[in-house]
Amino acid sequence: PGQLREREVRGGVGAGRGHSLPLSWRPQQPKRKRVANLLVPRLFIMTITTLFSSTDDSGDDDEATTPADKNELHHTLKNLSLKLDDLSTCNDLIAKHGAALQRSLTELDGLKIPSESGEKLKVVNERATLFRITSNAMINACRDFLELAEIHSRKWQRALQYEQEQRVHLEETIEQLAKQHNSLERAFRSAPGRPANPSKSFIEGSLLTPKGEDSEEDEDTEYFDAMEDSTSFITVITEAKEDRYLEAEGALWPLLTGVSPLLWQVLDGASLVPKGSSKVKRRVRIPNKPNYSLNLWSIMKNCIGRELSRIPMPVNFNEPLSMLQRLTEDLEYHHLLDKAVHCTSSVEQMCLVAAFSVSSYSTTVHRIAKPFNPMLGETFELDRLDDMGLRSLCEQVSHHPPSAAHYVFSKHGWSLWQEITISSKFRGKYISIMPLGAIHLEFQASGNHYVWRKSTSTVHNIIVGKLWIDQSGDIEIVNHKTNDRCQLKFLPYSYFSKEAARKVTGVVSDSQGKAHYVLSGSWDEQMECSKVVHSSPSSPSSDGKQKTVYQTLSAKLLWKKYPLPENAENMYYFSELALTLNEHEEGVAPTDSRLRPDQRLMEKGCWDEANTEKQRLEEKQRLSRRRRLEACGPGSSCSSEEEKEADAYTPLWFEKRLDPLTGEMACVYKGGYWEAKEKQDWHMCPNIF
Repeated sequence: PGQLREREVRGGVGAGRGHSLPLSWRPQQPKRKRVANLLVPRLFIMTITTLFSSTDDSGDDDEATTPADKNELHHTLKNLSLKLDDLSTCNDLIAKHGAALQRSLTELDGLKIPSESGEKLKVVNERATLFRITSNAMINACRDFLELAEIHSRKWQRALQYEQEQRVHLEETIEQLAKQHNSLERAFRSAPGRPANPSKSFIEGSLLTPKGEDSEEDEDTEYFDAMEDSTSFITVITEAKEDRYLEAEGALWPLLTGVSPLLWQVLDGASLVPKGSSKVKRRVRIPNKPNYSLNLWSIMKNCIGRELSRIPMPVNFNEPLSMLQRLTEDLEYHHLLDKAVHCTSSVEQMCLVAAFSVSSYSTTVHRIAKPFNPMLGETFELDRLDDMGLRSLCEQVSHHPPSAAHYVFSKHGWSLWQEITISSKFRGKYISIMPLGAIHLEFQASGNHYVWRKSTSTVHNIIVGKLWIDQSGDIEIVNHKTNDRCQLKFLPYSYFSKEAARKVTGVVSDSQGKAHYVLSGSWDEQMECSKVVHSSPSSPSSDGKQKTVYQTLSAKLLWKKYPLPENAENMYYFSELALTLNEHEEGVAPTDSRLRPDQRLMEKGCWDEANTEKQRLEEKQRLSRRRRLEACGPGSSCSSEEEKEADAYTPLWFEKRLDPLTGEMACVYKGGYWEAKEKQDWHMCPNIF
């Protein structure tokens, strides 16, 4: 497909200013019936890595140059500077001699004695000669300056044209390599020498259909090599002895599993869907998603390395929910926290908190569409005290970077708050979504205060293939009252790994570092906990690494995902809760996401009208932002536009405070929203829609 040529190319596809692309490609026409080059995957990875590892900025910096180009540019600038100095000197001389000539002419006019005229005329003639010589020197200097500028202008024009051609060629090459790489993957998977069943653990993953057959959609999936140290511990289950007490298995099972009777009662219904006595009938479906075709690569190829929140996107890439509503969707399995309130042991409570943190990712497995970026000042409330026992409020407190504050109060005895800033980058073949900010959870009765942060989400196969999402990274949950900790590890999906797809493992330990429970499961299906009865180090492996072996009792289910509603594949794969989030409600604030017109039009299937409305709202927001920055004034102490915007905008329902546990500034709920709703007094709300 191409031959590597060592040359520095600046300004290639997706290159942000301030970076250069050290690879370019010179195409060759492949011979007919030529065997596929097995080095293509490595060559492809080298190209993609080199192209997109240096495009992390949003394209706001100055363009970089090579050392040779820098020397040439420096020499050119030096010559131009010298010519400008010559022009400046000539200009000074012209002004000096011109003034002297003017004085001489004035004196000549005042002469009355003819005998003096000859001498004065001689002086005038000399000065006129000097003026003429100086003017000629200036003209020559200007001519040299123009010739030099024209020469370099033609050279720079040719260089710019060359860079534009290279950009187009590089884009075509990347797309071609992506397709060939995908074809080679399919050829490898269908090779005769490949094992028929690489791993039993994939049966529960996405590689097999429920019938156990190979999925047709699997051909377009992208895979990654397994991590060298995917699991830091080994679990061995201790079987319960068969004796006469097994007749009373129902009564003795909590003792056999090592789970306290109270926690057993809590866990016994953990996977059941709580059915509240809601007075409001909620909707169970939305209009089906229209079938609009769109070339994703034609739009995304110009967005490589840029911050996604700064890229205007059509609603074709969205789902009819805002980011505030997606944040509220984390509360779908709130009953885990309701049950955790009754735990007397902090480590047992930690198990349920960990399951809740993992459950928030279960709604993302099929949700590859992008939620709407909230407008600055946009809010979303979830007033479900009657059936869910909680009230939730979100507000968009910053637009660049996009940041949302969230506060939840539960009548069952817990509260949760967070400020999440979404950082997302397009890397060419995938999009990285990195939520930044700490999540706080406090139980009022016990005073246990848990803090954790979210992991990284990645959307793969952006250029070619079926889009799919994965979660990866580590999450540490800390109880700041008891210093108990839970270490969760999200294993990245790999076709060649022996681990189950979307696997999550974890260990719950006390303040002394002693392990009490081992957690296992997958972030899209379920989580289990096993009581640790003994731990010991394993024998060193061939690479010298040593793992911990945990001897545990039988596992108990902590959490299980709810089944999706019927026809969910045509309703953006929304869960039962997600279907109700954008349902129209009376009495909400005028800034509520339910009232956003472009989002409502998209939900109804009017995508063209939604795109028009989206552009209107974005232009209105840009105008408001310019006014805030102008109001900040040039004399402000703000050092950047983002700081000016942050200083100019004050959230309505949240305020910045120093978090004593993390040492960071974060927005926390200051109150007043539910009181304003009760009075229906929204005079303080801005007009953002």
